[in-house]
Amino acid sequence: MTNVAGHLRMFLFLCSLVVFFRPVPVCAQLDPSRTSPQNAATNRDGQHDFDFEIGTWKTHLSRLLHPLTGSTTWIELEGTSVVRKIWNGRANLVELEVDGPAGHIEALSLRLYNPESHQWSLNFANSTGGTLSQPTIGEFKNGRGEFFDQEVFGRKTILVRGVWSNITPDSCRFEQAFSDDGGKTWEVNWVATDTRVRTGGGAD
Repeated sequence: MTNVAGHLRMFLFLCSLVVFFRPVPVCAQLDPSRTSPQNAATNRDGQHDFDFEIGTWKTHLSRLLHPLTGSTTWIELEGTSVVRKIWNGRANLVELEVDGPAGHIEALSLRLYNPESHQWSLNFANSTGGTLSQPTIGEFKNGRGEFFDQEVFGRKTILVRGVWSNITPDSCRFEQAFSDDGGKTWEVNWVATDTRVRTGGGAD
C-alpha cells in the first residue's frame, strides 16, 4: 500500500512538471506590431505624397448625374484647380472651379496628413453646402493613391472610394466611385483629368 501511494505521489509530481515547463506557443511570444509586413508598410512616411499636385491645373471633369440609379447620363465641365501647400506639405488646400452646360461647381478639399497612422484624410466641401464632408482615409502605394469611407447616400449606407492614378509631372487623374454592395462592385461617378498650367516656361 505504501508503494502504491509513493508511486501515485511521484506520478502527480511529474505531471506538474510537464504542465509547468510546457513551452509557450511561439506566436504568443511575438510582437505583431514588429513583425507584421502590413504594419511595416504603414510606417512609410507619406507626408509629401501630394507634393506632385502643388500648383495650378486645367481640369476636365466628367460627372455622373444620378449615381446608383442605373443612370448613364454624364455631364462635362471645364475649369481650374489650384493646390496650395500648407504645413510644409503635411496638408494642402485644393480650390476647384468648373463650368459646363449643366451648371457651375465651386468646391474645395482640405487634405491632412496624420504622422501617427501615416495616412491622409481628405475633406471635401461644396460652396452650395458650406460644410466639410466625412473624410475619405487612405495612402499612396507604388504611385497610386486609394482613399475610402463609409457614408449614407440617399437611404443607403455605401462605400466611397477615391483613386489617384496616371501621375506625371504635368498630368494626373482622379476618380470617385460608389459601392452599395460592400465593395463587390463599384460605379464610377466623378472623373477629373488635370493638366498642369505652366507659365514662363516653368512649373507652377
